[in-house]
This record gives sequence, structure tokens and C-alpha cells, in this order.
Amino acid sequence: MNKYRVEVKWAIIFVLVTLFWMFLEKLAGLHGERIDKHATFTNLFAIPAIAVYVFALLDKRRNFYKGAMTYKQGFLCGLIITAIATVLSPLTQYISSAVITSDFFSNAIRHVVDTGKMDQAAAEEYFNLKSYILQGLIGTPIMGIITTAIVAIFTRTKETTDRTGEVTR
Repeated sequence: MNKYRVEVKWAIIFVLVTLFWMFLEKLAGLHGERIDKHATFTNLFAIPAIAVYVFALLDKRRNFYKGAMTYKQGFLCGLIITAIATVLSPLTQYISSAVITSDFFSNAIRHVVDTGKMDQAAAEEYFNLKSYILQGLIGTPIMGIITTAIVAIFTRTKETTDRTGEVTR
């Protein structure tokens, strides 16, 4: 398990950052009186999400691979973080929906119905815990893989080391 300590640590950090972001959205009124702006501002979560992956892969490179990491090693690290975050996404969504912002779904339903974007039945089918858990189970791995593929390019090094610290080219 020590082999994956970095990945577990950063997957947990990713979950905590996600929950903190939900709390900030709630504080900003994006789940209530400013819900009309939610769809736009929630996309800004990409910034801290990408930052977590950058710091995670740099941590793996520095502290596990002794400063040198291939693209493949970085990509694998990111995939493991993504897998753990995906497994934890139903719990993350539950905490977001039940603890942080229990009125989000009702507010979102009311907003999309009042603005004519959806009828009541469609809104209720889309804005609920089960639907959001499913979206997380699909969206987390997709975005995690894309993020990992890109971040691994920038965190790789020309020289690599194996676990013994031996430098290879």
C-alpha cells in the first residue's frame, strides 16, 4: 500500500477540495438566490481540480520517483487518483447534497421550471441525488483521465529513476 500512498493522499485531498468548493458555491449563493449563475461559475472548479492533479503528480515525481518521472508513470499515478476519486464520488455527492447544500435540488428544479428550460418532470428526473451520483460516476473518470493525460505531459522529466534511485535515460 505504501506504493500508492501518494495517490490515496491526493485523492482524499481532491475530495476535500471538491467539498470545500461546494461550500464556497453555497456561501456565494450559487445554490440559492444566484442559482441562475451556477452553471457558469461551477465550471471554475476546473482550476483547483487541475491544480490538485499537478501537485499530486509533482509529489509523486519528487517523493516516490526521486525527481524523475516518465509520462507513463505520471499517467498511471493520475489514473489511480481518478479511480479512487471516482469510487468516493457517491459519498462526496451525498455529503454535498445532504449536508452542505440540502436545498440545491429543489432550488435548481424551481429555477429551470420557472425559466422554461425544463418541465417539472424532466427537472425532477435530472436534479436529484441518484442522477448526480450517476453523473459523478461517469464524469469523474472522464475528466480525470483527460486531466491526467495533459498534466502528465508537463510533469514528466527526460531522465527517469527506478525505485532504487538508479537514473536511466
